[in-house]
Amino acid sequence: MKDLPVRGVELGFPFSDPIADGPVIQAAFTAALESGLRADQVFDMVRAARADGVAYPIVAMVSASIVYRLGAETFVARAADAGFDGLIVPDLSLEEAPKLASACSNAGLRLCMLAAPTTPADRLRRIAETSSGFLYYVSVQGVTGQRDALPPDLEHHVQQIKATSGLPTLVGFGISNPAHVKTVCRFADGAIVGSAIVRRMTALLEARESTHRLLRETVEFIGSLSG
Repeated sequence: MKDLPVRGVELGFPFSDPIADGPVIQAAFTAALESGLRADQVFDMVRAARADGVAYPIVAMVSASIVYRLGAETFVARAADAGFDGLIVPDLSLEEAPKLASACSNAGLRLCMLAAPTTPADRLRRIAETSSGFLYYVSVQGVTGQRDALPPDLEHHVQQIKATSGLPTLVGFGISNPAHVKTVCRFADGAIVGSAIVRRMTALLEARESTHRLLRETVEFIGSLSG
């Protein structure tokens, strides 16, 4: 693992019918929607973070339904204006991807596509041609969530994908502790951790801990992941 890892934020747009999110993130989405959070507020949140000097890369995890409800060109323009660096659209069809990729490129954003253990070689080449920024490798079949062990063939698949795509490859789904991150970063370009972070934040909220403690403990956990 690099001594000074590049950290970034994957920020999810809450959606009522998540495609591959496990129970932890589904519950967080439901709570956010019930509180009234909508896409406008997410854009405002990122714009405010940028105004406060937050310089980390921020990538939107967003359903194609939200993108196309607002209109692809409109969504991309608003994302760029707010300060996003790119999009991950997990339910975007490969046939629709080139148009969205073009809109992102014109706006200075990246479109980070997903690949899975079951992705055929010819489809992987098409995904790599469309993707920019990085390629998101889904380490396991199924939904997001914490898992005790990494797949035994993970390194083999990542090396194949890196050789085919030529893009930086980040691994997500099931990455939940410092040991996982350290292992993954020996052969991949980064690790994506979602459910493990959201689970800790949810527990602190349910315990009615202060915002200060929630932020402190979340930052400490994220710091522990990258060593």
